[in-house]
Amino acid sequence: MNFLLFSIRLFSLASKTTLLIILTIFISLPASAQSALLKKRINLQVNNVSISQALEEIETKAGCNFIYSPDLLDVNRKISLSNQNSTLEDILREIFPNEIRRIEVKGNQINLQPSKGKGTIAGKVLTSDGLPAAYVNVDLDNRKVQADENGHFSFTNVEVGTYKITARYVGLKGQEQEVTVAPNETVRISFTLYEDMRALQEVVVNGERVNRFANKTTEYVSRLPLTNLENPQVYSVVTKQLMQEQVVVTVADAIRNAGGAVSVTNPSGGVSAYFRGFGTGINARNGMESTSDRSAVDLANIERIEVMKGPSGTLFGASVSSFGGVVNVVTKKPIEAKRTEVSYTTGSFGLNRLTVDINTPLDRDKKVLFRVNAASNRERSFLDYGFNNTFLLAPSITYHVNEKLTLNVDAELLQVHNTQPMNYVFRSADIKQPSDLLLDYRKTLFHDNVDVKNYATRVFAEAVYKLSPNFKSTTLFSYVSENVDHSYQRLVIWSSPSMATRASYVYGPVYNGYTNIQQNFNGKVKTGSLTHNLLIGANYRYYTSSFLFADIQTIDKIDVTKPFKPVVSQQIDKLVSFEPFPSPTQQTASVYASDMINLLPRLSAMLSLRLDHYKRQAVEGDEDGFKQTSFAPKFGLVYELLPKSLSLFANYMSGFQNVAPVSQPNGTRQVLDPLFATQAEGGIKAELFEKKLSFTASYYRININNATRMNEELFTIQDGKQLSKGLDLELITQPLPGLNILAGYGYNDNRIVRAALDAKIDGNKAGNAPENVANFWASYTFQNQLKGLGFGAGMNYVDKMYKASDNQFFIPSYTLVNAVVFYNRQAWGIQVKANNILNKKYWDSWANSQAPANLAVNLSFRF
Repeated sequence: MNFLLFSIRLFSLASKTTLLIILTIFISLPASAQSALLKKRINLQVNNVSISQALEEIETKAGCNFIYSPDLLDVNRKISLSNQNSTLEDILREIFPNEIRRIEVKGNQINLQPSKGKGTIAGKVLTSDGLPAAYVNVDLDNRKVQADENGHFSFTNVEVGTYKITARYVGLKGQEQEVTVAPNETVRISFTLYEDMRALQEVVVNGERVNRFANKTTEYVSRLPLTNLENPQVYSVVTKQLMQEQVVVTVADAIRNAGGAVSVTNPSGGVSAYFRGFGTGINARNGMESTSDRSAVDLANIERIEVMKGPSGTLFGASVSSFGGVVNVVTKKPIEAKRTEVSYTTGSFGLNRLTVDINTPLDRDKKVLFRVNAASNRERSFLDYGFNNTFLLAPSITYHVNEKLTLNVDAELLQVHNTQPMNYVFRSADIKQPSDLLLDYRKTLFHDNVDVKNYATRVFAEAVYKLSPNFKSTTLFSYVSENVDHSYQRLVIWSSPSMATRASYVYGPVYNGYTNIQQNFNGKVKTGSLTHNLLIGANYRYYTSSFLFADIQTIDKIDVTKPFKPVVSQQIDKLVSFEPFPSPTQQTASVYASDMINLLPRLSAMLSLRLDHYKRQAVEGDEDGFKQTSFAPKFGLVYELLPKSLSLFANYMSGFQNVAPVSQPNGTRQVLDPLFATQAEGGIKAELFEKKLSFTASYYRININNATRMNEELFTIQDGKQLSKGLDLELITQPLPGLNILAGYGYNDNRIVRAALDAKIDGNKAGNAPENVANFWASYTFQNQLKGLGFGAGMNYVDKMYKASDNQFFIPSYTLVNAVVFYNRQAWGIQVKANNILNKKYWDSWANSQAPANLAVNLSFRF
């Protein structure tokens, strides 16, 4: 009985299997027959015959019959064809490139279904900060394309109708739009992709994002839509991801990630960066003039930092750039997602820092987007006295008025209350470097109340209007003000390694106001076989200031090897007498143009020119007014050895500076002539293995014919010729999943070629110009086991540098080693960072001692 039941079940299973096979064969037969008929190859030679006649000849040769409506297909159109051994499908596509919607085969009959018309879908994909999103996957039904390096994509020959089109990328939240295609028209759409916290967590944990430290997409460096490989200028980008991973809390620490750059906090307040042998402030914000002269910058509202190398006066003007380059901070922009991130950092020397980032759409259609960043920072110095307290509030709003017009407005309100570094003057041959001083490494000579209080306001407004598919207009307004309540400058004059004269000069109240209005037109045009990527712009700058100044006053002279008390502000206040400081108003009117010309498929040339008319008003009883008209040209060549992978470049760039009068150590003012510099540079750029490896190498020479220098008494003198030459190297790579490496190296030889007033320094090194600067950072995130855990480590090396051009006193070389351990989940993350883990003693370019080994812990929540 059991055998019989088993046999019946076996027969039933076999019958079902056989039936399934038979059904499968019958179902697949029509598709196979259709495929076989359309793939049949024939020879067809017709000349100036109607389509109906051509179809009749095809019927004879292929053994088929065509079914179509003569009222819906233009079969009377004359054609000529010459096909040898071509498939029937290819021949039909050639006869009807746009008229046929679908081809159906039944037996030997071929049904030609007419199209209702076809159109094109073209678009662009942007990231949340408004930059092009490269290599994003865009899907339309069963068709797929990938956006190019500039975020552009298109679908051609799309049948009329309504479709859903999606854009997706790892770590970014996919978006879907509905589009309607009309006959012979182009539908233009755009996507803005923002970070998906769930997908982003997988990216952070698994390291899937390609080379996340190497995002060099920017609209500010050339003010043209050029990729890194298309741009003849060298630049570094410090990304938000890198700053977050390193638990960076100051701009000075962030800039160390730019190859060849050395950052320093100035005794007057603010931050400077030295590269290619010259110093520059944080003087650009979203491509417009800003300042960090006295008020510094907080990282909480910074998306990335762009460090452009070489004289950049052609596009940015004299007030923004130095001969070393430009530092431009790009602020965080509103995105379409509703999200909040709260981060708290604590650590050595009483560090307590709280940041909040809130973003939300204000309407259902997400046309109005709002974002606000805020930060509160409290920190003690590692010295016996000193502190740094700041507060930032930075709201921003974006309004997509319509498809053509977008408005952006943002502001920063920054309050700073801190103590500044000391300003050392050395008048002893026995003092060759900071370690010769007998002052304890962790002592200062001034009390906490010899401090600085200032406030900065930065307002930025932008209107972007699409004039046509190929041209846009960008109108910008920027206002930056610095208001200093009071600023005690700490001057120390050393007459021997143990004897110090303490002095001070005081500023305040101080007001500095910078107003800029700018208009740019960007677009692409063709002249014959040449393609032009054009920029035409104009800028008006207005600067005004007013402040009180108390001249240098000597307080006392002490022996630092014996007990002493720090100077308090009350001692200084008894001695100083304030006077209005002459501060002439400045106006600059500029026009500029840049044209990137595609000469050959792989060869492009950049031609740029700026005209600046500068006017400085006279100051009654002090100095005459001044006017100057300057021209700043820029030329560049780019040849792509491997398209989108490897390029050679060369540039000739010029810079100029309308130098404001400087305050000398004795309280006098020195009026300086404008400075001019030119740079010649050549090199190579590579982005290989789907951008998993990014590399730049260049050699440059910068010449100045009327250079300024600082002598041993810290007096500024303008009397010579200067030459700065060197090498820049940068490598950013992801050799293995989860492993990211950033490395940079700068070699610089910056010398005083000739000094008319002091021949003995001819050939000397310029001040604040280390010969070798290197940086390295590597991090690894575990891919499978220990998911979410990672670690990183790096170093910064700065070579010996002289404080002044007499080459007597020098700052010794130093190497810093830092390390971090982190654990990230979707909604939260924790990081532990050790700075200067070898506990090295080192000094900045002002000879101030820097922090020993210290620890920082960061905890972040995302929701």
